[in-house]
This record gives sequence, structure tokens and C-alpha cells, in this order.
Amino acid sequence: MDRVTAARAYYRALDEHDYDLLSSILAPSFCHDRPDMTIEGRDRFVQFMREERPQTETSHPIDTVYEGATTVAVEGRLLASDDSEITSFVDVFTFEGGDVRRITTHTTSDG
Repeated sequence: MDRVTAARAYYRALDEHDYDLLSSILAPSFCHDRPDMTIEGRDRFVQFMREERPQTETSHPIDTVYEGATTVAVEGRLLASDDSEITSFVDVFTFEGGDVRRITTHTTSDG
């Protein structure tokens, strides 16, 4: 899977609660840096998304995907189940082989 396809699959996995897909695209040493927390480890991240995230019925419409020499950046919005916007974001994906190694999230509420 190429890097852009992997980044798009990440959001599809979150929105469709496809935790097998999510796990398959993340490196074992995956790290997610968010404004409110850092989650380290693929298994820990998948557990958080499956069991602990505050809102599970969200969607991530993608507005733009930027492909750099070594990273992919995705600009999009996080929507609640009623389609109201929770925040807009830019996620920067770095890769280890073909797997997502790190996502650094920047949001409109980074303050």
C-alpha cells in the first residue's frame, strides 16, 4: 500500500470501526502525538480507539492530501455524529517501511 493510500485507510478504519485494518497499517512502534495526549504503541492506540475515545460516532472528511518526499500531510475536519464540526486538523504521517510510524496532529484548538 502506498503512503497516500495508507493515510486514507487510517481515516476509513476510524470512521468504520475497522480495527483490524487500523492495526494492519500501523507500525508496532506507532506513536500518535495529539494536542491533548501522546499515545505510544500500536496495540495501545488501537485499544484507545476501540474502547476509550470520547466520541466514537465521528467522521473525518478529508479536504486535501499533501505528499512530501518522506511524509504525507492530511488536512481535514473531525465531525460529530450530527455533522457538526468538532475541529479541523492537519495530520502529518511518517512511515517505517510501508507502515505508519507516527502521526502528529495539529488542530484549530491547539491554542
